[in-house]
Amino acid sequence: MPIRKALVTAANPRQRTLPLQTLIDQQGETKSALRIILDEAAGAGIEEFCVVVCPGDETAYAEACGPLRSRVRFVPQANARGYGHAVLLGREFVGDQPFLHLVGDHLHVAHGTTSCARQLIDVAVAENASVSAVQPTRESQLTSYGAVGGRLVGGDRPVYQIDTVLEKPTPTVAEQQLIVPGLRAGFYLCFFGMHVLGPELFALLDAQQAAAPDRPLGLSPALHTLASRQRYLAFSIGGRRYDIGAPYGLLHAQLALSLSGRDRDKVLTQLVELLAVRNE
Repeated sequence: MPIRKALVTAANPRQRTLPLQTLIDQQGETKSALRIILDEAAGAGIEEFCVVVCPGDETAYAEACGPLRSRVRFVPQANARGYGHAVLLGREFVGDQPFLHLVGDHLHVAHGTTSCARQLIDVAVAENASVSAVQPTRESQLTSYGAVGGRLVGGDRPVYQIDTVLEKPTPTVAEQQLIVPGLRAGFYLCFFGMHVLGPELFALLDAQQAAAPDRPLGLSPALHTLASRQRYLAFSIGGRRYDIGAPYGLLHAQLALSLSGRDRDKVLTQLVELLAVRNE
């Protein structure tokens, strides 16, 4: 089934302003981070969007959508009850269709001409399965990401059958539970901030919430259960993720966009000049 809907989570109270930050995209146009995220998804075939936001942020987010505003619905997360709860709020919008899930504090830059979202959607459609984008990540960064364990099943493609999902594991736990044969030593497959998931995820989130109603609802435990019940894959994207909420994250994202766009030579020249001045 074609993937036509995208659910974007942007309701973390500590990160609520990140998707509203402005950058210059690869074509040299000034845009909000949110619009860059939406534009990439729209270019991959997404027709409708739902953005989960903090109450009161709807107007600012609507302005940040640019020309895609008419295709975006906003759902407020009245209480900060966790990442999984934010995803669960998108159930009515998603309905019974598979959907693209994106996080509002990550930007993505592909290594080639095919966007990261397009790469992921193509794999999900071809495999007829839920697929999470992943990126080999140094063990020193494990505590910032969800991570998966499994085995390579894609032959010459970096597609993995997931058997374990853990949220922000320590290196010791990862070494014991998240080994992926063939991956370079000291690296683990960590989430990329981009997933194609089926509507069955919502029932798993419901069950998790019912079992512990007083706890924040996480997404990784539901994905771990998903892996135990059906074919659930990871795809190592040809690209890089940039967490704009990390220290210097917005700067790193801007440099990545600039160096992969039309103004690459101009930006490189400016960086060389800056380094030369600093070394005088």
